[in-house]
Amino acid sequence: MISSPTQYLKTRINQDSVAPWLFSLPGILLLLAFLVTPFLLAVTYSFTNLRLLSPIPLRFVGLENYVETLQDPIFYRALANMLLFVVIVVPVQTGLALTLAILVNQKLFAVKAFRTIYFAPVLSVMAVAAVVWRILYVPDGGFINGFLGAVSGGALHPLWLHSTSTALLAIIIMSVWQGVGFQMIVLLAGLQDIPEDLYEAANIDGANRWHQFRFVTVPQLRNSLLFVVTITTIFAFGLFDQVYVMTRGGPLNSTQTLMLTLVDVGYGRQRIGQASAIAVIFFVIVLAINIAQRLLIREEEA
Repeated sequence: MISSPTQYLKTRINQDSVAPWLFSLPGILLLLAFLVTPFLLAVTYSFTNLRLLSPIPLRFVGLENYVETLQDPIFYRALANMLLFVVIVVPVQTGLALTLAILVNQKLFAVKAFRTIYFAPVLSVMAVAAVVWRILYVPDGGFINGFLGAVSGGALHPLWLHSTSTALLAIIIMSVWQGVGFQMIVLLAGLQDIPEDLYEAANIDGANRWHQFRFVTVPQLRNSLLFVVTITTIFAFGLFDQVYVMTRGGPLNSTQTLMLTLVDVGYGRQRIGQASAIAVIFFVIVLAINIAQRLLIREEEA
């Protein structure tokens, strides 16, 4: 029994401070078990000669794994491919998602069907979609080259996944197709939250469609666009599934990525120590880019 208002207030404060932590405890434990702990183990293993299923005794090797990784030309090729993928996919996919969101936000006949069609690729398993697109990209007999040959009179016949000049482009096209629906839904939700009064006021002021888009739609979608760009960047850096299924990093490492290099070193060569070093370097790169994005956002807000 609470004897005084002061004691009741102290009890209530203690309950309010403990309850959120109790509700958060399962999530915190999962983060510690599946995110923080594996990363700390990766940092630890990166300074050792740990190998997979090897009788070689474990020993400390210092920065040897990092030095070997940073001297590997395949690592830099994978890093360049990954950065090129991000630079192309993020703006293209965001712009296409915004365009589709504006289209399906109109009051048109069967607009819900179009929303479903555009979002459907997101529901497909990446590995299955990659297998289908690999068949579509077959140079002789594939649907894409058959269509290009029909519209160009046979002048266009790219080798797609079999050429160093088009393999990464083919993966970019497939990745944009598979992921644009998710960004479209996010931006569509943002569009539907914009008050109609703003467009009516802009229309009264004589603003045309372009001015309404530039000075009303884009500013109101700022938070949604930032979210889409951030999520797309993170997903783009994690490029692995479609490359592994479609090209395995070839031809001639033209589609090699850091994730593919990590898996190849860790499981293919059974060098867990060096693979852990690659994982740490990858984490530092993504973290640095994320911090840079946040600093730019803060400068724009200021």
